[in-house]
Amino acid sequence: MKQRKRSNKFLAFILAIITAIIIAGCSSGNTSSEEKQDDDKKKVTDEKVAFSMAIRTLAIPHVENSPNINEDPYVKKIEEFTNTDIDIQLLPHNDYKTKMDLMFASGDIPDVVQGMGKYTNSGQSLVQAVEAGVFLPLDDLIDEYGPNLKKFIPKEVWETQRFTDGKIYAIPQILSNPSRRATFIRKDLLEKAGLEVPKTVEETLEVLRAFKEMGVDQPFVARKGLSYSDTFFGAYDVQPLMELNKDGDPVPKYLDSVNMKKAIQTYKTMYDEGLIHKEFLTQESNQYKDIIQSGKGGMFSANANVLNSWNKVLQANVPDAELAIIPSPVGTEGTNGGYVIYDPAFRNYFINAETKNPERIIQFLDWMVTEEATEFFTFGIEGEDYTKENGKINYKQAVAPDEVNKEAFRTGWLWLTGDAAYTEGLLKTTPEGQALLDTYENVLAKEGNGGITFEPPLTTFTGKPDMEDKNADGHSEFLHGHIVKMITGAEPVNDWDKVLEEWKKLGGEQYLKDAKAQYKEGKYYETSRK
Repeated sequence: MKQRKRSNKFLAFILAIITAIIIAGCSSGNTSSEEKQDDDKKKVTDEKVAFSMAIRTLAIPHVENSPNINEDPYVKKIEEFTNTDIDIQLLPHNDYKTKMDLMFASGDIPDVVQGMGKYTNSGQSLVQAVEAGVFLPLDDLIDEYGPNLKKFIPKEVWETQRFTDGKIYAIPQILSNPSRRATFIRKDLLEKAGLEVPKTVEETLEVLRAFKEMGVDQPFVARKGLSYSDTFFGAYDVQPLMELNKDGDPVPKYLDSVNMKKAIQTYKTMYDEGLIHKEFLTQESNQYKDIIQSGKGGMFSANANVLNSWNKVLQANVPDAELAIIPSPVGTEGTNGGYVIYDPAFRNYFINAETKNPERIIQFLDWMVTEEATEFFTFGIEGEDYTKENGKINYKQAVAPDEVNKEAFRTGWLWLTGDAAYTEGLLKTTPEGQALLDTYENVLAKEGNGGITFEPPLTTFTGKPDMEDKNADGHSEFLHGHIVKMITGAEPVNDWDKVLEEWKKLGGEQYLKDAKAQYKEGKYYETSRK
């Protein structure tokens, strides 16, 4: 990208990011948007338009294993549909926020930058970039060039993209069902053990013990940081969300010391008895997936929409194996079990203020929610992935692992503004797909834990990244460190109250005061089941 004149505000932003990176040890006035564009620049032409996009890999195998994602046939087909030349720049799934910081610090920012959910979910550097005028406000462009987006995306989801100045800076991807996470089990192993589907934490532990006796390598498959492994924090409703206490004040759920200790003790029991791998602290997402798909895991948590595709890969390795989604375990009477209720926006897309043709990018994203695009992303390329006879589509179902991964890439990762919950049109083509739709409505819709989210986010822990909760991804590094020590026996579980006292001294007390003040101002929203 050609270098242009930068505002002082932008330069200050770059210096701030560089300083932040140096401090962290690399471990973790508007620009031209204020100037009226020329009429010929605003006018949409038929000329092919080139632009770059920074997109997170999301640990999708087809993406991470591709020698050049820009030469992928599906990407080429999109370019053909939209008369564009796209340069996709991949951001690694792990250390995503650190990579974002480095990208902003370099000043070499692509035309489109993908964020996660609300503009506040992708790290402080992206928020600072919006403040510094790095990205365009999109309200007028959306009104003029995004009619399909305006119709497809609900008003409440658009509102999640408004910055503190009241303007929209990103185009969101919707998540129609906020209960997207589920508890999976090897149904064939459960039947072999002669046990019923577990409902409580204790029943779940008994099933895991049976799996271990049967020789299952990892009865419960846990991941680094306990990411996508928070089943038992959900069972006791102590995930890192805010709720109202008996006085009507917002507090983190982990202040419920009684249930937090029960949750930690559950993981400690699993660790002591070998029901989770001793090296779960270093087990990356790709390793976790390999363990499951090779038949070495018994129970785990994942996004519900992977059920049928993961079953196909698993059965290619272990023909008699079968995964099933079950109701998540509950810890005490009155709890729902399940996982964090997600925001209605899954990913979002910011447009660089220096981009030559922002209107064409809006149109590119707008095309993705048209009927033509829906058919393409759902079924692929005619003649290769499906045939059409008298208007009826005959889809070639993905069977081999590489076909399954390719399908997941097309229907999920590449469909930038489609519904991130699931691909409804594809699920309706098979009995197992229809069964999964039923699971969404009759299992997942009845579980999950919501809470209070502050917007704008509280700033109490700004500059103290170890103290910031990670929302759906887990507790803060400070709390997580103590949780791990308690699981592995380095600290007593009963010391949780002491940990909370230390948390308060390190800023938690002020955090509670700030939360109470902002709640009274009405600057928050609540997530809940459908």
